Amino acid sequence: MAVAARDRSKVLRSRWRGTLALSLGALSIMSMSAQTPAFTTIAKGDASGQQEAKQVTIRTAAEWKALWKDHSPTEKMPAVDFAKNMVVGMFLGTKPSAGHAVEIVNVRTEDKDLIVEYVQKQPGRGTMAAQILTEPFHLVAVAKHAGTVRFISVPDTRK
Repeated sequence: MAVAARDRSKVLRSRWRGTLALSLGALSIMSMSAQTPAFTTIAKGDASGQQEAKQVTIRTAAEWKALWKDHSPTEKMPAVDFAKNMVVGMFLGTKPSAGHAVEIVNVRTEDKDLIVEYVQKQPGRGTMAAQILTEPFHLVAVAKHAGTVRFISVPDTRK
């Protein structure tokens, strides 16, 4: 009887170790498929030469120079190390009043894609806003990523 109990205990321990190994493996795969890389704001504001709405992915210094020339030709172009980083950003285009904004709030990897999550704001219904043309934008540097970049609008959960 004691031998059977010991054998059963060994089987249970073996199953437990197998389950633990599978669980740790699954966690490792999940963390690889949904990592959150850091990002650094390069420029953000409501005045840009970019008057059309667009999402940008800049991987080279030449692309960066061309974008910056269109965006803000009179300001000094921020330095970006394209050996290690790339630039992603949002331009909302020309808006009819103050109170419009865009903010990149998260950057994460999902499978082979880089997901850029952003929040778009506009003046509330019935609120007073200066009647001036604005061009909201947000540009960030992220670690180089060879895959597809996708932009996803998310609700603003920061109150």
